[in-house]
Amino acid sequence: MWTKEDNKLKATFRFVDFAQAFAFMTEVAFEAEKRNHHPDWRNVWNTVEISLSTHDVGHVVTEKDEALAQAITRIYERYRS
Repeated sequence: MWTKEDNKLKATFRFVDFAQAFAFMTEVAFEAEKRNHHPDWRNVWNTVEISLSTHDVGHVVTEKDEALAQAITRIYERYRS
């Protein structure tokens, strides 16, 4: 699901509608805030695109990004079941 491109982890998530996509983003926001590690993202209707990199070490992928990506994947899996 995640790809590494341009020193970022990237993934695209699709949902049944905007409300579900927004609910997912809300959950991700709370998780990111707990970790003090925030994604770059874009939302259009039922699609959420996320990019992760660690800004304070030069916008590269670190363990923090890998851990948040795993948490985001777990959140997404709940929407798919």
